[in-house]
Amino acid sequence: MKKLVISILFVMQVVFAFAQQNSLVKGKVVDSKTQKPLQNVVATIRNTTLTALTNSDGIFVFENVPHGSHLLEVSSTGYTRQILSIDVEGQPLDLGVVVLAEDITSEQQLSLITITENDLGDDNSGSESTAGLLQATRDAFQQSAAFNWGQARFRIRGLDNEYGTTMINGIVMNKLYDGRPQWSNWGGLNDATRNQEFTMGSAPSDYTFGGILGTQEINTRASFYRPGTRVSFSGTNTNYSWRMMGTHASGMNKDGIAYVISASRRWAQEGYFDGTDYSANSFFASVEKRFNDKHSLNFTSIYAQNSRGKNSPNTAEVNKIAGEKYNSYWGWQDGEKRNSRDKDVEEPILMLSHYWKITDKTNLNTNVSYQFGKIGNSRLDFQNVNNPDPTYYRNLPSYYTSMYDGNTFVGGSEANILEASRARFLTNRQIDWKAMYAANSRTNAGNSVYALYEDRTDDKTWTANTILNTQLSDNIILNAGATYRKLKSHNFQNMLDLLGGQYFNDIDNFYTGNFAQSDLNNPNRQVGVGDTYGYNYNLLADVADAFTQFKFNYSKFDFYLSQSFSRSQYQREGLYRNGLYANNSFGKSDKIVFENFGFKGGMTYKLTGRQMFDVNAIYMTKAPSLRNSFPNARLNNVIIPDINSENIMSVDASYIIRAPKLKTRLTGFYSTIKNATETSFFFAEGVFEGDGSDANAFVAETVTNINKKNMGVELGIEYQVTPTIKVTATGTYGQYTYDNNPTVSINNDALAALVQEGSVASVGGPNTQVDFGKANLKNYRLPGMPQQAYSIGLEYRDPHFWWIGANANYLASNYIDVSALLRTHNFFENSADPYGMDFPFSDIDRDNARKLLKQEKFDDFYLVNLTGGKSWRISGKTVGFFASINNVFDQTYKTGGFEQARNANYQELNRDVSSGTPSFGPKYFYGYGRTYFVNLYVNF
Repeated sequence: MKKLVISILFVMQVVFAFAQQNSLVKGKVVDSKTQKPLQNVVATIRNTTLTALTNSDGIFVFENVPHGSHLLEVSSTGYTRQILSIDVEGQPLDLGVVVLAEDITSEQQLSLITITENDLGDDNSGSESTAGLLQATRDAFQQSAAFNWGQARFRIRGLDNEYGTTMINGIVMNKLYDGRPQWSNWGGLNDATRNQEFTMGSAPSDYTFGGILGTQEINTRASFYRPGTRVSFSGTNTNYSWRMMGTHASGMNKDGIAYVISASRRWAQEGYFDGTDYSANSFFASVEKRFNDKHSLNFTSIYAQNSRGKNSPNTAEVNKIAGEKYNSYWGWQDGEKRNSRDKDVEEPILMLSHYWKITDKTNLNTNVSYQFGKIGNSRLDFQNVNNPDPTYYRNLPSYYTSMYDGNTFVGGSEANILEASRARFLTNRQIDWKAMYAANSRTNAGNSVYALYEDRTDDKTWTANTILNTQLSDNIILNAGATYRKLKSHNFQNMLDLLGGQYFNDIDNFYTGNFAQSDLNNPNRQVGVGDTYGYNYNLLADVADAFTQFKFNYSKFDFYLSQSFSRSQYQREGLYRNGLYANNSFGKSDKIVFENFGFKGGMTYKLTGRQMFDVNAIYMTKAPSLRNSFPNARLNNVIIPDINSENIMSVDASYIIRAPKLKTRLTGFYSTIKNATETSFFFAEGVFEGDGSDANAFVAETVTNINKKNMGVELGIEYQVTPTIKVTATGTYGQYTYDNNPTVSINNDALAALVQEGSVASVGGPNTQVDFGKANLKNYRLPGMPQQAYSIGLEYRDPHFWWIGANANYLASNYIDVSALLRTHNFFENSADPYGMDFPFSDIDRDNARKLLKQEKFDDFYLVNLTGGKSWRISGKTVGFFASINNVFDQTYKTGGFEQARNANYQELNRDVSSGTPSFGPKYFYGYGRTYFVNLYVNF
């Protein structure tokens, strides 16, 4: 059937090609201020493969344009795009002069990453931002989602960004490890990454099959940049303080060569949160050689080095004592603040792209890329000494209220002891670097008992792809592509600083003998700075995918059909023989293979020239990420049993109005994700059979067969009240929930020791995975983002090139990330029963239990943002500034948080919560208070 359809389409191509009549279309593009011609402006006839660039005289020419009505789009970075309706008949069509006006609000797009950039997925926050989606469209809703709601970690349609596709020159930038793009790989290169195309949801993209969140394509082809130089300097009080950036584009010269270079530096001694240092240097270069009208070769190189200090999530108790800007990760050393949790990213990208214009209607783009480098996340390690974390539960007043009752206080009243504990915490609220150096100097053998290390990932990724776009007839376009990616990811602990000591013992202090050894092939190692220790393994992945897409365009109907196939192969290669997993840690694991497919289609019905109805639907399967395929990859080769691909379905329908003054989109959406898998690591009490410490363990939790349901509506309205005043109103109401009761299993490393000792009968076999059955998560809300968001905006744009805007935003229905383990049968069972039986606790208060397990909803909040700017034309140069103030009224609000699963049963959790100040209460992330951003720039 598939062969028959393709054969028919190619026959149609021949018939239509023979029958159609074509004409020439040309025009000249000039700047509205200077009336000078604009070079390298992109002119595109929509729903065709026809694209042209203006030459040095600002002229573009299309040959062989099919007869009929078309929409001509004229666009260039930094200008407001023009969309013209044209009718092509038998004669050549000269459009005359097309005027492009400077879009000074583009400064807002250039500044977006600056305002909201943070790797929000760090440290169990359970949420990511849509800040990286610098939409190339002017959809009012998308603008609100990025510029006004992004600071609150809003996610479009409640979807994690692994369900979208980010591309540079057709190369997918989503990491194979977790499926998410690493925005900082091109951070600070805002000028160089402005040429973008964005498709919403599952709408068709010319470059890839995509996902259900959307597709973002960044084009770095040198000839597509408008010639000129741009220099800017910025100041802000967000995650960094200062930024310098410069970019130069040469334009295509007479020898067929064009190049673009860009560089930036961003830095701060301290960002918005205490102790968050920042340093980033970025460089970009793109060179294109046009050999003739048909062949062009482009080389792109991107280097973006980034180092930033993280800020800690804190419990309500800590926030109450020390404030929402408190950060426990840093301390004073030699008069300077030193953060123990730095994230360092340095992953250069090299790309070679070949552009082949086979015919006027057929283009083939082939790319090869290589990305390499490192990501490091530092933290403290310690052996047989006190935890250096100032917020360690024994250092807080809640330790006395939750761990002891009033009768056990000795040496004073409860109030006095609590006040003394509070004062002690405030006095020692930061990491004591001096004390750690002193402790290391006191060891007789010279070994460090405290050290600073990093969890390192060194990736090497090769990618090759080819993308075909061809117009089969006046009404039919074929997009097709194939991609192959190969990854070798080296993961290990890297020793950074011995803090005055001579070496660090490479053992696990929680075990003895061989069980304590990180590598039985090299036991009892003493490691120094730069040495690998603890864990050491490779993750290997080979992924191939292909897609085809047919787009049909008619006067009243447009529709498309697309299909994809992919094959993913994963494998772990252990480089250490771990003492706990001596027989299942060294060498290569079995290979995991996932074969996946996808189908999608959609239709646009044009009610009138200004109103349309649009619908998209998709069904696809998606391989789990590398991260979620191995439950304890740091220590062994175990693969999650019966792991399968996710099943994803989504549908959306929109009513759209595009009138001269009114632009509106109303969308309803519904999506399901089934059979997802998630992994996490933590310390749990009362999770296994036994009494006291025997029931406690460091565990790796795996939650499988997760179903999620996301549905809601989106509305965006933009109305041009007068030529200078524009009003926008946007909003979304979503309901994002768990749609079933997934399965929870826990990997207990302590069982591995028992297995090797021969105690398999008491642990139920050699498997260290303990099945806890179903977690009652159905109808709990998905965490980490507002599920409701509304915005009203007013903008005044003066004819003398200055503008000011204000937005009032209301965000609601944000929920905490709940613990799956707490909602299994284990929560109600007494694992310390004297008869060794898992009977329910005898003193359970069911109403209280429901209260303990109720999902916390964060407070709703308002944000008011102001933006504005002005530009001047001086001696042929454009000088201007952009300024913004976000959260004008300095609102304090939670952006996310997660439950701690340390108290894993009813008795432990109830005792902790009943104290009034739980030691292991939820940890929270907070948004920025009042922030500002000012950018001065010169274009010449």
